Amino acid sequence: MAAIIVLGSLNMDIAALGPRLPQPGETLLGSHFHTAPGGKGANQAYAAAKLGGGGCAAMLGRVGDDDFGRQMIANLVSVGCGVEGVRGLPGPSGVALILIAESGENCIVVVSGANDRFTAADISADAQLLRGARFALLQLEVPLPTTIAAATAARAAGLQVILDPAPAPEHLPVELLKFVDVLTPNESEASLLVGRKPADVSVDEARAIAGELQSRGARQVIIKLGAKGCLLLEAGTATHVPAPMVKAADTTGAGDIFNAAFAVACSEGASRLDACQFAVHAAALSVTRMGCQASVPTRAELDAYLRQT
Repeated sequence: MAAIIVLGSLNMDIAALGPRLPQPGETLLGSHFHTAPGGKGANQAYAAAKLGGGGCAAMLGRVGDDDFGRQMIANLVSVGCGVEGVRGLPGPSGVALILIAESGENCIVVVSGANDRFTAADISADAQLLRGARFALLQLEVPLPTTIAAATAARAAGLQVILDPAPAPEHLPVELLKFVDVLTPNESEASLLVGRKPADVSVDEARAIAGELQSRGARQVIIKLGAKGCLLLEAGTATHVPAPMVKAADTTGAGDIFNAAFAVACSEGASRLDACQFAVHAAALSVTRMGCQASVPTRAELDAYLRQT
């Protein structure tokens, strides 16, 4: 029985690398192009299965009846992720169009495809797949009623719910937040959730934002700060967890790898603080490589990296 259940999106990433991100109306010549399985849900499921070992993670979601859908399912199976809850629907799979600058910055447009037809009724039909698990990883790339149903079902089954609020809405509904144990926005998402313009924030600003999110009902808050690591707010205490310095090649998917690594560490009995340290190292190692799922380190690589740093 999987310890971690990921309920969310599966997209085929279609990525292009250029010297920088284009301005509106501008055409740039790129240097590389590739397609690879992605989607925030699938990224987290793949990373959790790879870092936690075969049988650690399983996924619930929807793909289309196309080659992209079949490739995405096969990719999850390749790392031992359970796919009983990933079902095909008529029509296209979701895709994500990604532009990546040589600096590692990126911008993404998602066309949801089959993800938009993943419903609350589907969650009810697959509720038995939650039994025996300990953690549920959720995101916001599937319809909001589906995510609320997933959080509700996960809590009813005794799972701890970890929510990555991305893409970030202007506010999180109370009927979702009340079931969330750990809220994990990045700095831009955290800013948006408290009514600020999306922006990079300092560690001190992150402390203030985390406190505001907790005052709105979040039990525990982790703000992912990119190269600055993360900020954990737990039991009224805010702790900054710095990230090791690396040369970033591609930051796409780093937040998903963080969440997966955090859940894996928690499922193995780590404290929240130790799990954050594990997660920032996993994310830091991933950004030195190209791609999303392709950049997920093996457990042996991550353990060696932790010893070195």
